[in-house]
Amino acid sequence: MSDFTTELKKLHELSGAEFSRQVERIALRKDFHSLDTDKEIFTVGGEGSDDYQNLLVAARKAVEFGYRVYLLPNPTGTRTPDFILVKKGVYRTYDLKTVFGKSALVDNLLDSIGQCDSILINMTTEYNTRKLAFAIKRYFETNKNAVEVMLFKGRKRIVIKRAFAINKDFFTNFKKLYEK
Repeated sequence: MSDFTTELKKLHELSGAEFSRQVERIALRKDFHSLDTDKEIFTVGGEGSDDYQNLLVAARKAVEFGYRVYLLPNPTGTRTPDFILVKKGVYRTYDLKTVFGKSALVDNLLDSIGQCDSILINMTTEYNTRKLAFAIKRYFETNKNAVEVMLFKGRKRIVIKRAFAINKDFFTNFKKLYEK
């Protein structure tokens, strides 16, 4: 696993095309194997981790939206993304945030800073639209490297890019998307 850890650590040092090539290199490693139950979800272990079930639920939703999913290991002492999602040959990393209740989502999103520049929020409960929009906007304002927040809400996938989140009409436009 130490070789794998070295490859994951490189993600913090690279940007642009080099970062994208490294993400693809990681996903194509022979260490990954598909799950018996889900042929589009790949893992290298970690089934015993506390977050595994949440990761698996979100991964299955991602597959429903047409992604191939790579669950990444969480080596000690290294902040790494939770997933590599692949669609149409594009490899992207995401940190997962699962919303169960009325917890402080802003704090959860801000905890991802330095771990990954894209977040996947899996909504498993009703959540105040304005509070959710505020948390997303605050995440983009605080993290200048943030690229994207993707939301799974039921059978709906919403992608929020930086330009959309920092727009003055974000709250109004987000409400239309989210509550549709």
